[in-house]
Amino acid sequence: MTARIPSFADFLASYAPDLLPGSSVRAASAAGGVLPDLPHATTIVTAVFEEGVVIAGDRRSTAGNLIAKRDVEKVFRTDEFSAMGIAGTASVGLEFVRLFQVELEHYEKMEGRSLSLEGKANRLATMIRGNIAAAMQGLAVVPLFVGYDEDAGIGRIFSYDVAGGPYEEHRFHSIGSGSVFARGSLKKLYQDGMAARDTVRACMQALYDAADDDSATGGPDLTRSIYPVIGVVTADGYNRLSEAEAEEHARAVVNERMQSPDGPSAPFESS
Repeated sequence: MTARIPSFADFLASYAPDLLPGSSVRAASAAGGVLPDLPHATTIVTAVFEEGVVIAGDRRSTAGNLIAKRDVEKVFRTDEFSAMGIAGTASVGLEFVRLFQVELEHYEKMEGRSLSLEGKANRLATMIRGNIAAAMQGLAVVPLFVGYDEDAGIGRIFSYDVAGGPYEEHRFHSIGSGSVFARGSLKKLYQDGMAARDTVRACMQALYDAADDDSATGGPDLTRSIYPVIGVVTADGYNRLSEAEAEEHARAVVNERMQSPDGPSAPFESS
């Protein structure tokens, strides 16, 4: 610790590289082992609103054609003003989340200040880039990073490719196997200047549409009381909606779909 390395990931790479995400699976593969059919996390959606940004994820993980887990969590608080969702190899993704959480905390302790939101996004990009060898072996992790920019006073969204390239997205975005359907849903439902509650409902509708067309995405499970994880980041910090709040939104969407299976229509104005 005398070197005062501000990056915990770099510190770990120097002193205990075997603890980095995916190292145990990579070692087994290098030794001639066969990669197992690992559980994969699927769909994450996000949208900005007047006071910040909403991020939500379904709860299903799949292993091949099987449902591996019905209640996995894919949306996490990374620090007071940011959050991330993961798609891809679930076990490696969870390691990335834990390492990134410690990374941000470690930097703040070593430097006496927190990173800017762009700094956090770029630091995550570096970590993803370091996993490119594992990604080429099928252990890809693609996160979606969101946060409240304290300097600009707005919510912001950053997406990544497997090589770590960070891209800022505007208004809304989605990742994962059901992302094309979720993004199509948000295109018709999202409006600039939406309130937080309406943005949450639009994200819930998008996840429902993704589950309707993508078998790897799980919709609200009313019988088991399993609902999407929903996080909201504003100037007050990160807040995860309670199970009761998530259930309220989920039941409202399901009840609406009982009357209109294809969901609400986008407003249309004739010229």
